Amino acid sequence: MKALLQPAKTYRLNGRLWLETDEGRFLGIGRLELLEHIVALGSISKAAQAMGMSYKRAWDLVSSMNAQAAAPLVATQTGGPRGGGAVVTAAGHAAIAAFQTVQARFQEFMTLETQRLQA
Repeated sequence: MKALLQPAKTYRLNGRLWLETDEGRFLGIGRLELLEHIVALGSISKAAQAMGMSYKRAWDLVSSMNAQAAAPLVATQTGGPRGGGAVVTAAGHAAIAAFQTVQARFQEFMTLETQRLQA
């Protein structure tokens, strides 16, 4: 097969993967990172701080994901030494794993298609 583009140039495909519902964006790389930070830090506010975003923005993202999911991805907890925290639920862990699997396949697709552009 003849190269589609000039051989002197190097081209690659680039894109972002989003999982959407009828209500809008549900899960993407940034939201996945937020969930992973909540897992690691046990707090929406600490996760937001680690990511350099406001607590309100993080809370809005968590609320949006929870509203669109069949079961909440994040649950808040009260009590504890600092008043409360948050945990990623079993549904949240399943969503993280599913998105990571699809993301890996998406990246593989992008790599293969980039190779075809160069052939």
